[in-house]
Amino acid sequence: MNQEDYAPEDAYAADSASGDDAEATRRDAGEAESSRASRGWWDRNADEYQSEHGAFLGDDRFVWGPEGLDEAEAALLGPAASLKGKHVLEIGAGAAQCSRWLAAQGARPVALDLSHRQLQHALRIGGHDVPRAHLVEADAGRLPFRDASFDLACSAYGAVPFVADPVNVMREVHRVLRPGGRWVFSVTHPIRWAFPDEPGPEGLSVAASYFDRTPYVEQDEEGRAVYVEHHRTIGDRVRDVVTGGFRLVDLVEPEWPEWNRQEWGGWSPLRGNLIPGTAIFVCERD
Repeated sequence: MNQEDYAPEDAYAADSASGDDAEATRRDAGEAESSRASRGWWDRNADEYQSEHGAFLGDDRFVWGPEGLDEAEAALLGPAASLKGKHVLEIGAGAAQCSRWLAAQGARPVALDLSHRQLQHALRIGGHDVPRAHLVEADAGRLPFRDASFDLACSAYGAVPFVADPVNVMREVHRVLRPGGRWVFSVTHPIRWAFPDEPGPEGLSVAASYFDRTPYVEQDEEGRAVYVEHHRTIGDRVRDVVTGGFRLVDLVEPEWPEWNRQEWGGWSPLRGNLIPGTAIFVCERD
């Protein structure tokens, strides 16, 4: 997509069922169904998501999760000064806030997302006086890039939790990274799947088996998935990384900071002070 592809007057027609109409269940969901559901859900909900969370995410800030851990502080991709001139792929970029921060450090980012509407928001924000990133609409499981195209890859809650075959994503990222390249991604901490997704006290008691990998699915009246999220245990995620050809060099579980008083879905100061909400996997390609 180019800047000229977006106009404020662009019409947006929602399709399929909205989240309010969907029935929540736990059932199997394959790669094609998961991808189709994710594209539709994010296209329908991008406006609301950016309106609700845009101030927290900023226009050009790199935040790893609801705790507010900032890449400027964490340096999981490396010191900011080392990013200059690096080709960086952001997967599941949403409105490309992280890529815009990378561009401000002198990196050469490409922001990839499955959702056309999310990338329209990236173009809208990119119209301001902030550094831009190249935008690509594509599936994380089929990256449209040549082998060894990037020095670094990253994903802040993008793509990985929503795909049925995470090993395929790992292998695709491995393919497009150069030897020695770093791949850092964040997901909902797997322990959260054993607890209700509630920010208050009701979210502090175990309600399900941590070992139940059955996907969470919201479906319409005809049984078609409109939202899918896949659970993997910590061990599963580590094995996915290794099977995909990477070496795991760090696993970061951000603590909830005192300054962050906001609730974001099931994330809250109450729960964040007791159990981890985010897991960040820092991987390297040998």
